[in-house]
Amino acid sequence: MISINNLSVHFTGEFLFKNVSFNIREKDRIGLVGKNGTGKTTILNIIAGIQKPETGEIILPSGQTTAYLPQEMKVSSRKTVYNEALTAFVEILNVKKQIKKYSDELALRTDFESDEYLNIVNKHSEESEKFRIIGGLTIQADTERILGGLGFTRDDFDRPLQQFSNGWQMRVELAKILLRKPDLLLLDEPTNHLDIVSIQWLEGFLIKYRGAIILVSHDRAFLDNITSRTIEISGKKIFDYKGGYSDYILKRQQRLEQQKATFNNQQKEIRQIERFVERFRYKSTKAKQVQSRVKMLEKMDEIEIDEIDNSSIHFKFPPAPHSGKIVINTKDISKNFGSKNIINSIDFLAVKGEKIAFVGRNGEGKSTMSKIFVGELDYNGELKIGHNVKIGYYAQNQWEMLDPDKTVFETIDDVAIGDIRAKIRGLLGSFLFSEEDIEKKVKVLSGGEKSRLSLAKLLLTPVNMLILDEPTNHLDMQSKDILKNALLKFDGTLIIVSHDRDFLQGLTNKVYEFKNKNIKEYPGDIYDYLNSRNLESLKELEVFAKEKTSFVKKNNKTDNKIKWEQNKELDKKLRKVKRQIENSESTIEKLENEIVEIDSFLSNPIKNNEMLSSGEVYKNYNELKSRLSSEMNKWEDLQIELEGLEEK
Repeated sequence: MISINNLSVHFTGEFLFKNVSFNIREKDRIGLVGKNGTGKTTILNIIAGIQKPETGEIILPSGQTTAYLPQEMKVSSRKTVYNEALTAFVEILNVKKQIKKYSDELALRTDFESDEYLNIVNKHSEESEKFRIIGGLTIQADTERILGGLGFTRDDFDRPLQQFSNGWQMRVELAKILLRKPDLLLLDEPTNHLDIVSIQWLEGFLIKYRGAIILVSHDRAFLDNITSRTIEISGKKIFDYKGGYSDYILKRQQRLEQQKATFNNQQKEIRQIERFVERFRYKSTKAKQVQSRVKMLEKMDEIEIDEIDNSSIHFKFPPAPHSGKIVINTKDISKNFGSKNIINSIDFLAVKGEKIAFVGRNGEGKSTMSKIFVGELDYNGELKIGHNVKIGYYAQNQWEMLDPDKTVFETIDDVAIGDIRAKIRGLLGSFLFSEEDIEKKVKVLSGGEKSRLSLAKLLLTPVNMLILDEPTNHLDMQSKDILKNALLKFDGTLIIVSHDRDFLQGLTNKVYEFKNKNIKEYPGDIYDYLNSRNLESLKELEVFAKEKTSFVKKNNKTDNKIKWEQNKELDKKLRKVKRQIENSESTIEKLENEIVEIDSFLSNPIKNNEMLSSGEVYKNYNELKSRLSSEMNKWEDLQIELEGLEEK
């Protein structure tokens, strides 16, 4: 168990939080929540040992390992994706070097009877056993599995990491942390650089993770699916709740209502006592009772109601100007970046009033298509923007486009026209910028403040089409809810690129998945899409069922019959994989026993000198090691295949 005791941190002359304490148990799944600027990242930095508190301490058990993924970090590796991921195995790779060193020494020596030779043999055996125990036999399978889960293809493995965007580089950093398997994982907004598919994979991984996890995230669905405990930072204090984010919201409300009721009852009691004292203060017959009640008031611990910061952005989009029925129409749209084709021959149609989500793995063309629509990229094919369509665009890196040397007020004033210029201060106030804040330079703003400023700019000109690329990055939960509510009331056309399932739920009526350089349409919202996708994955798995589809239709078999055949084929595959796993485990056990026998043989070189001198024993030993490594990789692949089948 890790103990956090009486932590306090000052920031700009005030306490960020004061004397906060909590414990982290062995398999805790903790969501660390609170509004932007309350100190969530600061607490992670302190636990990770990056930052020192003004007061307090972190007590870690001996040998405790911790790994921390910050929101952003600069990666400067010149290695390939795969080789950079392998750097996670520092201890294993060092042991592997030692094994090679001893193997090379044994191959060159002929003094088989010497104590020095025997000592090397013993060290080789010890390091080999250590290599096996700490997972050295499965590092290849583990690395490929985690990189694949985070969205990398096998073709990506050998590409230099520098060729990838910062978001993809952060995925490799996340992969390295997961491969290290620390006792405590500290993850600060890990979904910011992931797409929906990778987020779902990460959820599955973290749910089964053997150690403790502390998460900072503004993704409500992600928190609900993983965490079982929520720690809120508010009013310089922390509040510890059992349950995920949705449970926390309910329990916090119940706590505040109970606290308020207790406070009101105490205030009522105080008023009654004060009236009694005032009424009988000067009556000698009541002096004893008056004195008793005065002492009662002095000893009473006055209940305080916890201050909850309810400040939030509030706005609505201006009414959408009238436009034609067809908003965007494309035919055979393609886009290449150099020799790399991103999207190919896409036909797309957006009709007035539609609410559309673009989803898919990063790099599949969602942002590219958005930029084509707003004229930021050239393309091949036909693109027609409808009559009187006025587009408002929020880029994924919109806040980076702000001039860092301008003030908040100047940022809006420079682009505002007409009557809105007289309302700039009110507009900025609705996005939580105070009179002092509006004179700040953009370069000193936090990520959340820059995002709010960028959103404020969208309101300066009435539009009838909004194209928003990851607008929720850096926004807290409450701000996201308000943005979502404003979008639900927006009476124009909406195209939104997002990986936030909770934000997208109920917001759109159509989903386009970008995959393999093309798009596929799914009616409904994000969860309708995810359900459809899971069904399709099952169909892809059920090769037998697909081959029988036409036969089934011709013979008018019932849906129950089709489902029975699908389940039958799935059971067949499960039995086959389980049988292969059993055979593989038997082979592994046999190889390990043979290796143990040779280890024992090598530990007595004087007695077995004659047989060792030929070199055949070492050759056989190395062959067994190689076969064991291959079989372990095969066993790992079969386990992954089995997990995939059982999930269906």
